[in-house]
Amino acid sequence: MVEVITAGHVNWDVTLRVDALPAPDGEARIDAQRRSGGGSAANVAVALSGLSYDAGIVGSVGDDETGLLARRELREAGVDCSRLLEVPDAETTTKYLIVDADGEVMVLGNEGANEAVGPDDVDPATVGQARHLHLTSQRPETAAELARVATEAGVTVSFDPGRRLAERDFRTALAHADVVFLNDREAETLLDRDLEHPSSELHGRVVVIKHGEAGAEVDTPEGSFSHPGFDAEVVDTTGAGDAFAAGFLAVLLRAGDPLGPDADYERALEFANACGALAASAEGARTAPSFEDVEAFLDGQF
Repeated sequence: MVEVITAGHVNWDVTLRVDALPAPDGEARIDAQRRSGGGSAANVAVALSGLSYDAGIVGSVGDDETGLLARRELREAGVDCSRLLEVPDAETTTKYLIVDADGEVMVLGNEGANEAVGPDDVDPATVGQARHLHLTSQRPETAAELARVATEAGVTVSFDPGRRLAERDFRTALAHADVVFLNDREAETLLDRDLEHPSSELHGRVVVIKHGEAGAEVDTPEGSFSHPGFDAEVVDTTGAGDAFAAGFLAVLLRAGDPLGPDADYERALEFANACGALAASAEGARTAPSFEDVEAFLDGQF
C-alpha cells in the first residue's frame, strides 16, 4: 500500500556549478556539472522513501532516454512509479540549474512532458487508498481534481504550489488543502479567501511559511510556532524546500491522524528545518536521509 502520494513535476536536472553568475554579456567558469532526476514531486517522494514511508508518484515523463533514467532513479529509491505516465514522442522536462559559490540557484527549463497529467488521468482508487496526498506545482485543473478526490475520500492533503503561484489559479486546490507550504514571496500573493477550507468545521488549516536560512514558522488552529533554522555550510539550495516539506510531513504522519490532537507541529518544524539544512549542505536536488540521520544531525546541534 502506498502511504503517501506526491503529484506534480518529474524532471531531469542538469546542474552547473559556477564561480559566479555572469553579468549581461559576461562569462562564468563552470567548476562542475552533474545530471540527475529532479522535480518537486519526485524530490519529496524520494525524501519520504528515505524516511521509511511507502511513497508513490503521479506525474509524467517523455519516452526519451532521460525519462527512462528519471524513472529508474525513482524506482531505485523505492518510489512506486505505477502512476508515472510515459508520454509517447515527448521530451522529459529538463531543468538547467546554475549554482553559484554561495549555493544560490538560477533555473532555466523547457516545457517538456511534466504537465501531461490532466484531470481525466486522476484515478480515484489510487488516491483514495493513500493516507496523504502531497501536491506540488502542476496544471491547476489537475491539482484541483486530485485535491477534490482526496478530500472526498477522507485523505489529508498538503500543497506546495511553488514559484509559479502568482501566475496560476490554484484557488480550488488551495481550498481543499489541509497543509499549505509557502515561502515569504508566495505568502504575499495569497488572499485570505484562498485559504478557506471547504470543511473547516472538520479540519483546521495548517500554514507553513519557509524563511530560507532564517528558519520557518507554522500557524495552526492550536497556535503558532517558529524555528530559527540551523547553521549549515550552504552548498546547493536546490531541493531544500522539498526536503523541508518531506520532513514536516514525515513527523505528522507518525501520528495515527496527521492533523489530529496528537500532531506535534513544533517537532515537525524542527525536523523539517533539519532536513532542509541537510539538503542545502549537499549537492543536487535530492536528499534521502533516514530518521536516524536527521536525529543525529539534531543531536549535534545541542
